[in-house]
Amino acid sequence: MNINIDNLVSITEANQNFSRVARLVDEKGTAIILKNNAPRYVLLDYSLFRQNAAADDTDVDAAATRILAKHIKAFEELAE
Repeated sequence: MNINIDNLVSITEANQNFSRVARLVDEKGTAIILKNNAPRYVLLDYSLFRQNAAADDTDVDAAATRILAKHIKAFEELAE
């Protein structure tokens, strides 16, 4: 994800003027909310979230295979 400095908003600004932050997200797609001058939260357009969050079955199958391989002894003990 690219961070544009125009998308940075302090947590105080986000708290006091959320409608401005929402308009920023409408225009730019994301806003980075800073806490103590460090990036802490990301606010993004829901359609962008849905687009990036969707995992296909092959991704899920690959993750399950890795987890099973890593913890096979524990799964075998639980199966007894």
